[in-house]
Amino acid sequence: MAILITPDMKVLCQGMTGRAATFHCGRMQSYGTRLVAGVTPGKGGQRHLDLPVFNTVAEAVEATGADASIAFVPPDRAAAAIIEGIEAELALIVCVTERVPVLDMVRVRQALEGSATVLIGPNSQGLLAPGVAQLGVMSTVDARPGRIGIASRSASLTSEIVAQTTAAGLGQSATVGVGGDPVHGISLAECVARFIDDPDTDGIIIVGEIGGSEEEDVAELVARMRPTKPIVALVAGRHAPPERRMGHAGALATGGLGSAKAKIDALQSAGVIIAPHAGSIGETMRAALN
Repeated sequence: MAILITPDMKVLCQGMTGRAATFHCGRMQSYGTRLVAGVTPGKGGQRHLDLPVFNTVAEAVEATGADASIAFVPPDRAAAAIIEGIEAELALIVCVTERVPVLDMVRVRQALEGSATVLIGPNSQGLLAPGVAQLGVMSTVDARPGRIGIASRSASLTSEIVAQTTAAGLGQSATVGVGGDPVHGISLAECVARFIDDPDTDGIIIVGEIGGSEEEDVAELVARMRPTKPIVALVAGRHAPPERRMGHAGALATGGLGSAKAKIDALQSAGVIIAPHAGSIGETMRAALN
């Protein structure tokens, strides 16, 4: 079974009546995700995508038994929506919203402390367990059920690696986009730990990038746990100029900290296999498994 999500997980969508949410919720329904309700303040009592709409998460949980949420909420209201889900004791929240203010996410991180909620994102493509459920905005065209877990800071590279692992005959147990913002929910290290413990995952792929210390945290985890499963990593941004943010809000190396070289050195020292370039990850993993 995939990490974080099960086929019977009941999902509600915060902001479901919006244009983007309508489109992607329709895709998730077609994929088999068990969407049970929407939440849009002021629109309670309506129906959308043939599902009931509620004013609050608490009302939706009480009426449907939902235990997960995907949030399509504007940046200025995203933190409040996430905290509402935490207070309703949802097991999983995925937030795809970009440009959530950092101080708002600090409040979210405080709300997560001591809770039973796992947050993916914000600024995340979401969670995909091929053949089980889609909880996000990613493409599912190349995804196939398999035994490779992918934890990534990059949505576009995740799509590329999904295609590569499928072409290599490996498939995916799950893909998790942790999000590209400096302050977010589940980390790369937490994802890797879950994949290490997952009996249905045989190999792990990490997609990192410059900025922050998440890859170094993964290296520390791997050195401590010494897993027998092969772990392959790609760190994007090796040729990025310092002091300049590259794409994501979290992709910024400053003062010698967060550089691609430092991350690669730390991961290699822990025994992680470094893919030479983005086009080699699928074959690198297949060789490692063999």
